[in-house]
Amino acid sequence: MDMYDSLFSPGGVLNEQIARQLFDILPERGPIVVIIDKEGNRWPSHSEKFSELNISESFLRGLCGKIDDGTEPVITQVNDFSIVAVQLATERTNCGYVIIVLPQYSPESTLINIDLIEALLNQIGLIARLIEKNNLLYELQMKQCSVYGQSDRASN
Repeated sequence: MDMYDSLFSPGGVLNEQIARQLFDILPERGPIVVIIDKEGNRWPSHSEKFSELNISESFLRGLCGKIDDGTEPVITQVNDFSIVAVQLATERTNCGYVIIVLPQYSPESTLINIDLIEALLNQIGLIARLIEKNNLLYELQMKQCSVYGQSDRASN
């Protein structure tokens, strides 16, 4: 596998775009959101905070595996933080996974706030769908421009 495949794949580009839009609106002291693609590439909202949590690669793969097996959302507790993980997909692209890390949340506080967490997850899904539709419209527009440009050259 070429090391650049995920970077230039539609899912990789889409994940990067989702991360940029989403991370700009997240509060500094809010949850840590991590987007993980199918190849294991990660986009954390707060890189330093996420690395301080020392979440192992095998643990993240296990979460993703549970989601692939149909368990969704996956809600778990690690040390003094809660984790909620779901699949990130649009109508056309399976982008991978979204993991929300809630520092200093107990299992009880996570369940109390599950409606807010689900609202955040739904907003992330909406951002993904809107970006994908925008990309498709842009591609269509570029194709139309190239068709018109070719017909203008042909008529001269």
